[in-house]
Amino acid sequence: MVRIRLRRVGRKKQPSYRIVVADARSPRDGRYIEVIGFYNPRTQPATMTIKEDRALYWLSNGAQPSDPVRRILDKLGTQARYERLRQGEALAALVAEAEAQFAAAGTPSTRTAYAPHEIQRPKPAPQPAAPAPQAPAKAAEAAESAAEAVAEDSAEGEAGASE
Repeated sequence: MVRIRLRRVGRKKQPSYRIVVADARSPRDGRYIEVIGFYNPRTQPATMTIKEDRALYWLSNGAQPSDPVRRILDKLGTQARYERLRQGEALAALVAEAEAQFAAAGTPSTRTAYAPHEIQRPKPAPQPAAPAPQAPAKAAEAAESAAEAVAEDSAEGEAGASE
């Protein structure tokens, strides 16, 4: 059986994948028949490209996509175009539609979601707000009441000393 699946490429801890057509018995990164696309999950948003005509060709000849590839084909709209191909639409029209869709989307950013040389630091906790300054009138009243309290305390202390 022929499968459409992902083949891992890229450096250690920096994976990217080729979408390949391979025999189901061959290993993941082993022998393949044809490369029909590319998938990089590390860019924002993830980069997904596919040769639409070759994908439709292999699907029509019975190749079974793996689950991750099936999700990629759904996002790109290839799965829906394959169903329309089976219902009788022309291949050339479907391929032209796919090319127009990819051209409208443009190229995604080459920045990756995670860069190992950048240290991810947690954001500092917000500092509590300082108490609001009192109005001058309130500050004067507070000072007067404090002075009165001190005078009362000293008067009570003197009265107790004279007895």
